[in-house]
Amino acid sequence: MEQGRADHGPAARPWVPAQAGSAADRTGPAAPERTAPGGAAAPPVVRPRRHSVRGQILAALRQALLDGELTPGEVYSAPALAARYGVSATPVREAMQQLAGEGAVEVVPNRGFRVAEHSVRDLAEVAEVRAMLEVPAVVRLAGGVPCPERWDGLRPLAAAGVAAAARGDRAGYAEADRAFHHALMSLTGNRRLVAVVDDLLRRARRPAGGPRPRPLELQVDAAQHVALLDALCAGEPERAERLAREHLAPGGRRY
Repeated sequence: MEQGRADHGPAARPWVPAQAGSAADRTGPAAPERTAPGGAAAPPVVRPRRHSVRGQILAALRQALLDGELTPGEVYSAPALAARYGVSATPVREAMQQLAGEGAVEVVPNRGFRVAEHSVRDLAEVAEVRAMLEVPAVVRLAGGVPCPERWDGLRPLAAAGVAAAARGDRAGYAEADRAFHHALMSLTGNRRLVAVVDDLLRRARRPAGGPRPRPLELQVDAAQHVALLDALCAGEPERAERLAREHLAPGGRRY
């Protein structure tokens, strides 16, 4: 039987659907056809699929890690987390196994999952790999055939990052940063590159618990998105490369 920490934070999040209790993550035979008054067949009962619950749990756990609700170095059991979110332990275990594959947690046999503690070196190595992948991609995009419309979708994402940074919203900015880089790499048309960069972005996220970043630090990071986008729109590969290297420099990530 798993042991671990009990509830370590606020009550269950409101995103959990009312029907996502222990029955929500089990699949079984279809419900029998119901009959409405008058003999007409009533619409069948639609049961939530297990993978849907697992996806919601995965998103909630990622947010809890970023917000510091799950503390680096601490061990959490699947049953305790399941009780916290109002679901059974199965989708929690599945979500935590995925997070373990991403390096966010470590499996502790017969106990649960320990939240990983990332060193400065760990984060610097991730930043270095990101620069190796993203900088050349940015240069190719900047040197392509001019097409101002191709950048239109990135403007709202850069603006969302600026707004989150102005609020000092670390979690909001991290999500805006992920969305911006995902959309930027998607313009290369290389799906494998996008998948690898997405994975690195998750690994680069710092769990809360240390000193909170100042709004000005986040604003500097957000402003780099805008400046990089301006260079891309202007078709300036050298400027875009310089800005991308500055933005992805090891030690420069502030969230």
